[in-house]
Amino acid sequence: MTSLPVAIHSVATAYPPYCFRQADVMAKATEVFGHRPELMQRMAKSYGNAGVKQRNSCVPLEWYATAHGWPERAQLFEENALRLLTEAGRKALEAAHVAPQDIAATVTVSSTGIVTPSLDSLLQGPLGLAPRVQRLPIFGLGCAGGVIGLSRAAAMARAMPGQWILFLCTELCGLTFRPSDDSKANIIGTTIFGDGAAAIVLRAAGTHADNDRPRATIHAWGEHTWPNTRDIMGWRIEDDGLGVVFSRSIPNLVREEMRGVTDVFLAAHGFTQKDVDGLIVHPGGEKVLEAMEACYDLPPGGLTDARAVLADHGNMSAVTVLAVLERVLEKGAAGRHLMTALGPGFSVGMCLLDLAGS
Repeated sequence: MTSLPVAIHSVATAYPPYCFRQADVMAKATEVFGHRPELMQRMAKSYGNAGVKQRNSCVPLEWYATAHGWPERAQLFEENALRLLTEAGRKALEAAHVAPQDIAATVTVSSTGIVTPSLDSLLQGPLGLAPRVQRLPIFGLGCAGGVIGLSRAAAMARAMPGQWILFLCTELCGLTFRPSDDSKANIIGTTIFGDGAAAIVLRAAGTHADNDRPRATIHAWGEHTWPNTRDIMGWRIEDDGLGVVFSRSIPNLVREEMRGVTDVFLAAHGFTQKDVDGLIVHPGGEKVLEAMEACYDLPPGGLTDARAVLADHGNMSAVTVLAVLERVLEKGAAGRHLMTALGPGFSVGMCLLDLAGS
């Protein structure tokens, strides 16, 4: 029995109101870590080499200069996550011409804050979802959550043919910053992290009306977790918040391992890299993008859409690759695309999509 393809009918993003230029972030970081001038001198080039020109934040720049505990961070996360997800969700529903009460299930991804009851339940009222909607909240996927979360939503759509599924994702990376942590990983976070949200409306159906043409179709998905790589990326639980874990080995791992993993995924579905018309990748940072371009034999700077999102919005963890997908669709790209994102585990999520074009 042939599985139904899963159609993406809309993709929408939302961003908080504060927008920081990279130079302003560097100035604030220099102020916060003024007790370590030699460290900031060594790290100064990182701001210019990060590939980020600006990024959005749910709190003003001054917030980052003072200490904050779990209760304040949790409150800010809940308030701003709900606001951004409501905006992105409404935009996606409107673009897909789907009424909120027709959504049968939601998948909601975030790894930068914890809320109980979960975000998806708190969104039912603001979005106008029906009380019967089935909910799947997912925590801990990190940057890979955009692709793996979309895969879970696609699996739900395929299990509920003809029913509308709403995929929601938000990451407020800025709220994890801790001024007491002068580790290199925390400072690297200040060079790239941004806040945002995204929403996607999808459905598995055999046919579509002429006025219901999908933007893209998901045909397959998969993931790979490298053994013994837990310490490469993730969070440490600290007294005053989440401590970021970044390993300098990430670009080398991508350069040496990524192509082989995606080749196996493509081969399982009857394709090779030559059958792929384009890549939609999570831009974790400049060095990761350079490694991705090298392993896929692309010219330097070849991942233009990923670089554009990184420049305008920074690394929004799981949201970033969804913003890249939105950008690619808005440009009218067509053909078979491989969508990937790396995250804690250390893992990669993969989706194989056909884009409909203009």
